[in-house]
Amino acid sequence: MSNSLKQMFEKKDSRILDCVELFPNIFKDDRGSFIKTFHKTAFKDLGLDYKFCEEYYSRSYKNVIRGLHFQMPPMDHSKLVYCIEGSVFDVIADLRVGSPTFGMFDTFNLSAETANILYIPRGIAHGFCSKTDISTMIYKTSTLYDSDADAGILWNSIDIPWPTKNPIISERDKQLISFKDFKSPFVFQDL
Repeated sequence: MSNSLKQMFEKKDSRILDCVELFPNIFKDDRGSFIKTFHKTAFKDLGLDYKFCEEYYSRSYKNVIRGLHFQMPPMDHSKLVYCIEGSVFDVIADLRVGSPTFGMFDTFNLSAETANILYIPRGIAHGFCSKTDISTMIYKTSTLYDSDADAGILWNSIDIPWPTKNPIISERDKQLISFKDFKSPFVFQDL
């Protein structure tokens, strides 16, 4: 990898195998800032999925918890998430049977200020809690959204230290299956 690509993102491994937190360069001047969130060659050189099919965003009020979401095979996907307004307490949980980190979770503080990015491979559930009045999250996924494959596990069925005592949760997310009752179709593949 060339030096310019190495300097594009600082990579920090998560405690969940294959998940990484990326810190892009932030270019600031008297106009504001400029941040590159994706670069195909840099992602390829970092060993990350770089073939994204869809991008969308969500806006959430303070104390909203979304998650823990994923798509079932064959529509499962790698995901790239980052916060462009406000800040969130971001969570991933490993659902890959046979993974050394199966059933474990990791947490991150994603914010517009730090511009950090979370890369999430297939077989990992994702969720977050908005910590500010409004938080805007961007998602890139390697497969298209499929309502039949859309799934999740109950937000409080893993011992995650959510930063609110009064979460705002959708009716759909309240009905998700608990982690202990979830029969995972995801199988860890050691590269």
